[in-house]
Amino acid sequence: MSLVLEKRAERSTRMALLSPVLAILLTLITGAILFSLRGIDPLHGLYVYFVEPLTQLWSIEQLIVKATPLVLIGVGLAICYTANVWNIGAEGQFTIGAILGGMIPVLLPAWQSPLTLITMLLFGILGGMAYAAIPALLKTRFNANEILTSLMLVYVAQLLLDWLVRGPWRDPQGFNFPKTITFDGWQLLPMLFGSVHLGALFALAAALILAFVMGRMLKGFEIRVSGNAPRAGRFAGFSRPRTILFCFLLSGGLAGLAGITEVASVVAQLQPQISPGYGFTAIIVAFLGRLNPIGAIFAGLMLALSYLGGEAAQVSLGLSDRIAKVFQGILLFYILACDTLILYRFRWLKTHVPAAAQPAE
Repeated sequence: MSLVLEKRAERSTRMALLSPVLAILLTLITGAILFSLRGIDPLHGLYVYFVEPLTQLWSIEQLIVKATPLVLIGVGLAICYTANVWNIGAEGQFTIGAILGGMIPVLLPAWQSPLTLITMLLFGILGGMAYAAIPALLKTRFNANEILTSLMLVYVAQLLLDWLVRGPWRDPQGFNFPKTITFDGWQLLPMLFGSVHLGALFALAAALILAFVMGRMLKGFEIRVSGNAPRAGRFAGFSRPRTILFCFLLSGGLAGLAGITEVASVVAQLQPQISPGYGFTAIIVAFLGRLNPIGAIFAGLMLALSYLGGEAAQVSLGLSDRIAKVFQGILLFYILACDTLILYRFRWLKTHVPAAAQPAE
């Protein structure tokens, strides 16, 4: 008997629904094993990581705050991946959005009016869109691999931010620390309640609007056809280059909005590190949410919990701050592995033994 992976006759709807649940369960089991190997009671470790951050009101507010950039970026990437457009550079678009939006308070610190905040948000969106247009144009004009170009641009953006905050934009009153002036007044997003800022409303609105577009509008149909059946899309008159450009601009604009939202609320200034890797984690959000904008909301909350759990594990269990990335990596691995079962299934096959190899009676 041998176990083989056999292609299904058609896509399994049941496995498409069960795959993220199975991936989360396998992640929990693997996490319990890791805690055991570190000499930590696995049940206590999982409680500290996944349950304790939800037991107090302030931590739930922090969960929403951390989920905000993940959902904003994740819904854009979900649309991209639905169209079979592989934007891996959301982290760079997030950074450029933060730089362009943060440029307003840095260069015009005395400008305080509602228009200040609106201009910052618009600049953030435009910055993300402009940066995402680079791999889109390279793809449509020269057929360059968008995975490589968008990913490489992440490091360019991060180095640009690092140079700015250590050089021309450094706060002269900042005791030589690499950071800009602290934003205040109309340079910051208003709070909705507790520590939850206006960005949470942006994330919710983006998910609902894109869910409507994908489910009810011709543009959503065009994106789905372009990703699932590109040849049928060409016969229907849908332009593939136009779809690639649209998806990159949409996801880049949302990543840029997430960037300026983060620096105009939680960080309140520009500094070398403005993101714990939201742009990369949002890739997991998009897949865990089944490339559905509404699903991205729940997936964003789940991944935000991994950040909070990682911080709790540092304090209570003395683990490294890298533990959150370990759990995120394990989760992505299991999502991709379980997604294989949507198109394939395991099957036991009887091993054929040649007659000549059988023992003589």
